[in-house]
Amino acid sequence: MLENEVRYGAEEIQVLEGLEAVRRRPGMYIGSTSARGLHHLVFEVIDNSIDEAMGGYCDQIEVVVHPDNTVTVVDNARGIPVEIHPKMGLPAVQVVLTVLHAGGKFGGGGYKVSGGLHGVGLSVVNALSRWLEVEVRREGFVYHQRYERGMAVTELVKTGKSRSTGTRVTFKPDPEIFEELEFSQDTLIQRIRELSFLTGGVRICYKDERTDVEKVYQHNGGIKDFVLHINRNKNALHKPVFFEDIKDQIMVEVALQYTDGYVENIFSYVNNIHTIDGGTHETGLKTSLTRVINDYGRKYNLLKNGTSGLMGEDIREGLTAIISIKVPEPQFEGQTKTKLGNSEVRSVVDAVVSEKLSTLLEENPTIGRKVLEKSINAARAREAARKARELTRRKNALETSTLPGKLADCSERDPSLSELFLVEGDSAGGSAKQGRDRRYQAILPLRGKILNVEKARMDKILSNEEIRALITALGTGIGADFDISRARYHRVVIMTDADVDGSHIRTLLLTFFYRHMKQLIESGYVYIAQPPLYRVRKSKADNYVFNDKELDELLKQIGRTNVSIQRYKGLGEMNPDQLWETTMNFDTRTVLRVQLKDAIEADQIFSMLMGDKVEPRRDFIRENAHQVRNLDV
Repeated sequence: MLENEVRYGAEEIQVLEGLEAVRRRPGMYIGSTSARGLHHLVFEVIDNSIDEAMGGYCDQIEVVVHPDNTVTVVDNARGIPVEIHPKMGLPAVQVVLTVLHAGGKFGGGGYKVSGGLHGVGLSVVNALSRWLEVEVRREGFVYHQRYERGMAVTELVKTGKSRSTGTRVTFKPDPEIFEELEFSQDTLIQRIRELSFLTGGVRICYKDERTDVEKVYQHNGGIKDFVLHINRNKNALHKPVFFEDIKDQIMVEVALQYTDGYVENIFSYVNNIHTIDGGTHETGLKTSLTRVINDYGRKYNLLKNGTSGLMGEDIREGLTAIISIKVPEPQFEGQTKTKLGNSEVRSVVDAVVSEKLSTLLEENPTIGRKVLEKSINAARAREAARKARELTRRKNALETSTLPGKLADCSERDPSLSELFLVEGDSAGGSAKQGRDRRYQAILPLRGKILNVEKARMDKILSNEEIRALITALGTGIGADFDISRARYHRVVIMTDADVDGSHIRTLLLTFFYRHMKQLIESGYVYIAQPPLYRVRKSKADNYVFNDKELDELLKQIGRTNVSIQRYKGLGEMNPDQLWETTMNFDTRTVLRVQLKDAIEADQIFSMLMGDKVEPRRDFIRENAHQVRNLDV
């Protein structure tokens, strides 16, 4: 054996027992140790209460964030069992909190369906907490036990009597595990609101003792209310419709509503888990919807017999739908549970939607005709868009150099090293072209404001000159032709003026990317430049600051005598070298990456800001006006 050779024998095989595996590899159980994983702890505890609610044993849940960022979750469910476990010889609650894959979700006895599939929820929370205390109200008594880093440090003791039942869990995330320990109120509220829609009738109270915020969520209309919430900033064509059924032990709930918009929004859930990437349940819904609407159109001569009929994308234009299913044994593709794989679910959903939707359309012919009319118009627009897309491909290919005076490309051909600056106006575009690093930075000046795609179909979008130039420059295609692997730049930087027009252009571009190139955002390719707002000169030395607060702090440091302050209203006011140094230089600039944390919230914001309804936009401005700084009118 060589002197430096690493020995590899049976004794080198490590076996991580119990919760030690969770503490050594937390990412395997909660995804990450960042903010996402931190919040996952709260969701795991809430999900246990929701599982009880889904079984009909709980109708009240309270979530409290304390000033020290500890969290308490209380429910009025049955309470975790406290009797001695026959095999483990420990109280059942201690087994649930200290043994992986232990819980009432195995074998079908404790729960018919459950979001927390693997029985690792509470035990993982316990393992990754500095300390955790559990209080159980059950069988007329109150029981209490404390744990530290997953280990029980007290016995389960009876502390009093109680006429109610339920469980209280309080925990403090372990600073040895997590990169940050500050809970986001918005993130918690978003999930709580979502669960209140998906578990109709359950009252969930959120209290944040850090900010004295208290909110109560209860939606007796369930996912029907969910659709109304999503579409509250849109013009609906009819009242939301809802139907449900149970087949082969699979419960299917569907709520849908059409609006006069052009974007489809389908949100799917399995046992209250948001399946972001869809799956067999979503496929079953789409397939059935296409067949039912086409059959309805032919039956009433709204579509010509013998024609190929409407495509799925035509029928789903303007549709907002929620499909929520409950499955005893769901199979997810990937550990993050973002796509359902059960093959039997597709046929069940297809059958339920076909039967229920067909009956609904027969009983509500007004809805059926409105949906058909919108779908037929969408099909006509799709054909027009196809022709426009072909024209775009023929006339605007970069290889034929049809963008002179617009795109100043970079010399680098590796997309991962290249970035495209979308610059407002020719003046700023000129400065950016002169100040850039030509090897890696491309510049595309945008003349005026691009089309508001929130109010336009694809044929109109593709007829817009600025959008065509943008699509061609990016190289990805759009709509059905979109392919992220063809992206010519892996950083697309929106660089606009710090005024009202600049903000509007930025919002128009973000709306376009979100609605028609969402994968660019999801892949982390979209950024927003942060140009300075002021140049402060003293003794021939320049300092650049980005907001009024920074300006005040700088003036306190250098004094206010013999100081000249220039406020930049536009990028074009900067010399090329100033624009490079402050906004484009890899070593000194600040850029913000655009992230998509909540698709539902993003959809509502873009609908509110860029849609036809004035009232929600006016209310938003009133509510947020106090946060606005440096507004140029």
